Amino acid sequence: MTVEAVPEESFVRISVRDTGPGIPAESLPHLFHPFWQVEGTGKKGTGLGLTISRGIVQAHGGVLAVESEEGRGSTFSFTLPRISLSVERAPGPQVH
Repeated sequence: MTVEAVPEESFVRISVRDTGPGIPAESLPHLFHPFWQVEGTGKKGTGLGLTISRGIVQAHGGVLAVESEEGRGSTFSFTLPRISLSVERAPGPQVH
């Protein structure tokens, strides 16, 4: 598994790449649908993880995507906007 963070001008892209069995092309359009699961994997779950993850990323102004090829693995990536933090701090207590 490879995890990568790539800063761009207005966003940061985080990618997680594996070399597993990959996801069938006909399944890719359905991956982010609630309760949907790829059949025949033997994996148990509710089918909500990717739906919830996409919602969280979108709520922060980003995009969650997947690229996969059967027999070669999958790459899940998400972007988040870059922001500049200018935090003003209240003066701390004075020490005498």
